[in-house]
Amino acid sequence: MTDPAGSAGSTGGDGQPAGSAGAEPLIAAGRVGRPHGLDGSFHVTRPDARLLADLEEIFVHGLPERIDRRAGTAERPILRLERHPGRAAAEALRGAPLAVPAARAPPLEPGEFWAHELAGCAVWDGDRRVGEVLRMLPLPSCEALEVAREGGGELLVPMVRDAVRAVDVRARRIDIDLAFLGE
Repeated sequence: MTDPAGSAGSTGGDGQPAGSAGAEPLIAAGRVGRPHGLDGSFHVTRPDARLLADLEEIFVHGLPERIDRRAGTAERPILRLERHPGRAAAEALRGAPLAVPAARAPPLEPGEFWAHELAGCAVWDGDRRVGEVLRMLPLPSCEALEVAREGGGELLVPMVRDAVRAVDVRARRIDIDLAFLGE
């Protein structure tokens, strides 16, 4: 996804990065969907084709699993994991987050970022500190930053050009327009 400041993000179904492998963050690549057949294969829901392409290993519930079968398309992938044979095993994994280590994610265009890079960024409206990004949430029409406010409470900031002026991942700073948000 490209945000208004020219950046791309990827979140889990709950809007959060999928977790971490040791100290390295994991990026959500989809979720285990319904079983496909009897051999343990399953559909991937909310797949991120960029992350799922050519993987031999994927993290399920934060643990590495070897992929031993691929089918379907990039938009509707079907996977089977080596240690989870049979339909019952696939059903038991249903809903589990699938993730890849950030280091194995494909490179992004200049000015783009992954959603996990935004967590912890300071949020400002010009010279006024507003708070800190907790996570990015997928909403029906766009993604939004969930911001913990300085004085308590939370603020949702839609990732649209009018609301987000700039994102500087290296400086860990996001500049927003509170007036646009009705504040």
